Amino acid sequence: MTDPTPALTPSQTVGPFLHLILPWPDGPDVVPPDAAGRIVISGRVLDGDGNGLADALVETWQADPDGHFAHPDDPRGTVASAVAGFRGFGRAATGPDGAYAIATVKPGGLPIGDGGMEAPHLDVSVFARGLLDRVVTRIYFDDEAAANAADPVLAALPDPERRGTLVAGAEPGGYRFDIRLQGDRETVFFDV
Repeated sequence: MTDPTPALTPSQTVGPFLHLILPWPDGPDVVPPDAAGRIVISGRVLDGDGNGLADALVETWQADPDGHFAHPDDPRGTVASAVAGFRGFGRAATGPDGAYAIATVKPGGLPIGDGGMEAPHLDVSVFARGLLDRVVTRIYFDDEAAANAADPVLAALPDPERRGTLVAGAEPGGYRFDIRLQGDRETVFFDV
């Protein structure tokens, strides 16, 4: 008797189609150039040896400065952002050295079910050749120490060094956040 279970389809990596289909010209601009409070979050996507990945894509999703999402599924209701042109979503391809930049505004904190708050953060997906699926992480901000200390996601990481891989450092005009896919100081990724 033959097994009626169909054979598994072989896994495929994300592959080189990233640069053909996913980026778009204003993808890295979550807000227009003249938006009040505009910042740039920049960094590099690095492999296990610390080399930049020239074929990665960094995608972000975030709340506006008031802590609302530009989406009808926001449980608090759809509210127009006070930041003109804010769309909440960004997508940046990396350059030859693995560098990326997202122009946005700093998000507000998010209320959670128990009455607490999540610290201001961006949700991040990284796509790159060789990955079987995207990897998902967050970007927090080093100048939000009190909010970060109360954040339940950061608190769930007992090792301060691991928590530090999720925190962007302030620099003139914005923040620096390198994403390390493997190796020393590998960025914390979430199982989603």
